[in-house]
Parts: sequence; C-alpha cells; structure tokens
Amino acid sequence: MKLNLSKLPSDEEQRQALLVKIASVREVVLGAPLRFVLKNLTTKTVAPEMDQLIALVHRPKESFFLVPQAEKVTVVYPMRFQDSTDIVLATSFLQELVEARRSAGLNNAPSCMWSSSPPLELKGAPAQALTANAGFVTFVISPRHVEGKKLDRTVWSLLTFHAYVSYHVKCSEGFMHTRMRRRVESLIQALDRAKSESEKSKKLVSGNSLKRLSLNDARSNSNS
Repeated sequence: MKLNLSKLPSDEEQRQALLVKIASVREVVLGAPLRFVLKNLTTKTVAPEMDQLIALVHRPKESFFLVPQAEKVTVVYPMRFQDSTDIVLATSFLQELVEARRSAGLNNAPSCMWSSSPPLELKGAPAQALTANAGFVTFVISPRHVEGKKLDRTVWSLLTFHAYVSYHVKCSEGFMHTRMRRRVESLIQALDRAKSESEKSKKLVSGNSLKRLSLNDARSNSNS
C-alpha cells in the first residue's frame, strides 16, 4: 500500500477518519477468519467444514491458534521475543495479567491462563508452533463476549494482543532505563559534591599549615 500524503484531506476530522480506515486494513484482512469463527459462536454452532485447530498468521512466520467449539472458542498465543530482557519482562507481565483477571472487577472478562508448556489445545500443531520462550497465553471466548458491538472490540483485541504485550514490555524497559539513568545521575552528583567538599577541606588544612609555618619562621628570625 502506498499513500500520497500530499493528497490527504485538509480537514482534521476527515484526515483522522481516513487514517483510522487505513489502520483498520489489517483488522479487515487478518481478522476475517477470526470474525467468521466468532460469529458462529453467537449462534452456538460450528461450521462443518471448519478445522478443529485453526492457525492465523499475525506476524511473519508466527501464528496464534483457534479451537472453535459450539459453546466457546479457545484462543492460544505462543509468545516469542528475541531480546532476553524482553523475555523476562513479558513473562512477568503475562503472569500478572492472569492474576489481574482473577480480581472481582473482571469477572465478565474472558478467562486467561498462562503456561510455560504448550496447552492441550495445541495437540496436533506443527512443532515450530510449540516453541515459545515467553510461554503460552490462552483466552476462552464465550458467546457473551461477542454479542452485538462487542464482536468488533473482541476481534480487535485478539488481533492486536501480541502488539499490546510488546508495547507494554518496551514501555517497562524504557521506564526502568529512565530510573536507572536518574539514579546514576544522582550518584554522580553526590560524588561531585563529596569531591568538592574534600578539596575545600584539603585547601583549608593546607592554608592553616602555611600560616603556622610563617609565624614560626618569623619568631626564629627575630630571635636570631
């Protein structure tokens, strides 16, 4: 897709609406199979030609999986990250996400599970799909999560889940780097203050010694 930025609408609202449509292309293209599966969930049916395990590619060489059933749709994400720091942060973030789901205020949210090993739903999946250095996240979508306007929001949230996690991992990493830089700067300032105070005390001691030395010399000269 190529965009001629010089031909964007001059009106701010029209420009924003156009950009939203452009950003929604990914949802329309990649979300069509997911939307089809979730729409069947509203009627509590499963299309006879539908596979028991559906792989949807959401990133180059990476997929997440759907297990459609009449009463629910199970969504499984193998979570992979390249940087070792990102792996640690993502694992911690996902575990906290599971704990947050258990709070009373999120009873209506889809159930969420995390495991370091492939869940049983991925039985029969390709071997390369079963490797995930940050574990596996599983959501269970029920009919109430796709009623009416909830369908669009659910499709969007599932499609962008990996990007959502990556965003928060990068934000956490940036926050920690900022805190570390501030801490280092404060330590350097403390060392500079200590150094300047030490130099002042040395100069003061040196000045007093010179004064005593000059007084003794004067007395010795007068006696002679």
